[in-house]
Amino acid sequence: MKINALVAHDAAQPLTSGQVSLRSLQKQDVKIEILYCGVCHSDLHMARNEWAVSQYPLVPGHEIVGRVVEIGDEATHFKPGDIVGVGVMVDSCRECHFCKHHEEQYCEAGFTATYNGIDKYTGDSTWGGYAQSVIVDQHFVVSVPRNLSLAGVAPLLCAGVTVWSPLRHFNVNAGDRVGVVGLGGLGHMAVKLASAMGAEVTLFTTSPEKGEDARRLGAKQVVVSRDAAQMAACRTSLDFIIDCVAAPHDLDPYLATLKTNGRLVLVGIPDQPHDSPNITPMVFRRLSISGSSIGSIQETQEMLNFCGEHNITADIEMIGGEDIEAAFGRMLKGDVKYRFVIDMQATRW
Repeated sequence: MKINALVAHDAAQPLTSGQVSLRSLQKQDVKIEILYCGVCHSDLHMARNEWAVSQYPLVPGHEIVGRVVEIGDEATHFKPGDIVGVGVMVDSCRECHFCKHHEEQYCEAGFTATYNGIDKYTGDSTWGGYAQSVIVDQHFVVSVPRNLSLAGVAPLLCAGVTVWSPLRHFNVNAGDRVGVVGLGGLGHMAVKLASAMGAEVTLFTTSPEKGEDARRLGAKQVVVSRDAAQMAACRTSLDFIIDCVAAPHDLDPYLATLKTNGRLVLVGIPDQPHDSPNITPMVFRRLSISGSSIGSIQETQEMLNFCGEHNITADIEMIGGEDIEAAFGRMLKGDVKYRFVIDMQATRW
């Protein structure tokens, strides 16, 4: 079946409208008419082959919200008309330790990415959400609370669960003092979710002008990380930090703000390694540095349910698919608050 999509044909050319073929519906599959798709910075990396793993042609997009239009013969989790979401994964081995413990994002065989992955049924590339439709195994589809703005839900499928997973895994609780480094797509969701969980949130930013917005999103304190006095004032004050910055930077100033037993979790992936941190304070105050990758399907559903209960969505700017290259250009300048979302129904193919 042919569908319209925004297609990258090589790293040097802009995305263009074209057609790709969906696989035939399998017994456990759900076919989804895509309503909205968030624009993640990784989509830009992949379209431009900046990670040197892109296979062309390529259809980006892994923050998908849509409506079920058809189900396979043995699909029982959803019915036509349901509003659902699809995130970064569309399959995994289902057999390894991590898959059996609901942590498909750490599948030992490697999960199948929503796009630029290998479809096990066809051997061809998987196609992402910059398109009219998608077909996904029901296990990798989640329910979307009906009370939420659907366009604002789309970025939750990647940005939201990426920060939710470490907050939950490391047992952040009400009353904990949580730092968030960077106020972008991930960072603004970390502020929203941590504050809704009852944590006291401190935002670290290099941009003083972001302070007002950070407080609107739920931060109790804003620290300009380039200001030595402000950084010194919050030494040994935090229990936990989520670092959302995807550029190399010095981790030592943030480690200094952690209490004994504190933990710094990295969710941003820089294009060059961070400098090695100073080990001495880590030893003497039992500090930890961890990483965390997206989130499981179970965590994604839990996060969406939490957002439904607390009326949380991403702050977005809506675009049509024909505006994607302009959006990529603005993303490179940091000119978006805080996520572009493509309105697929309004896109001119």
